[in-house]
Amino acid sequence: MRLVAHEFMTLDGVMQGPGGAEEDTSGGFRWGGWGATIFDDVVAETVDGWFKKTDALLFGRTTYDMMADYWPQVTDPDDLVAARLNAMPKHVVSGTLSAGDAPWEHTASVFSTDVPQRIRDLKAAGEGELQVHGSWQLLQTLLAESLIDELRLIVVPKVIGSGKRVFEGAGPTGFQVLDARVATNGCVAMTLVPTPFTTATFAVIDGKEQMVDERDGDSA
Repeated sequence: MRLVAHEFMTLDGVMQGPGGAEEDTSGGFRWGGWGATIFDDVVAETVDGWFKKTDALLFGRTTYDMMADYWPQVTDPDDLVAARLNAMPKHVVSGTLSAGDAPWEHTASVFSTDVPQRIRDLKAAGEGELQVHGSWQLLQTLLAESLIDELRLIVVPKVIGSGKRVFEGAGPTGFQVLDARVATNGCVAMTLVPTPFTTATFAVIDGKEQMVDERDGDSA
């Protein structure tokens, strides 16, 4: 399976609490709900497009609990997001939850040890997309271990200044932009694939500015 992460992100990289005031108040965060007003046609179509591709889901415990409390209540058959979230197999990284006590139907596994290898095993076990949504702490592990095959972002034109960030502890990396769409409200939906990080220098040669000395990250 391809592992694809999906995040709403402010211009300064914050991903914490986009959906509501009480979604994630850890660390004294009080700006929750910054992403709740952005759903024009482009954003809604983009998010529906994400979930149409869902074959399995991978969550950290905090995001799992939040979604397990909310989405089973949404029984509208026309709500694509709810239908996919509720029906697809779910895997959870948690040291305090057991599979037998998992509150959300179709929770397939819960694990807390050898996390990178367990995720590699999940990726090797099937076809389609293993999707991550939210799950800040888990996302940092996925980035550090280079486990993400594709990153889908909706970048919201707001700045918060503090909070959990998408690339909190990530090292240098590049991205190939496979797709980008601008919504009427200024949000940018981007589909990114990790690529090597490169650097270069500009110099004046024969009176012309030219890029020179392009190097990959290992030699920069």
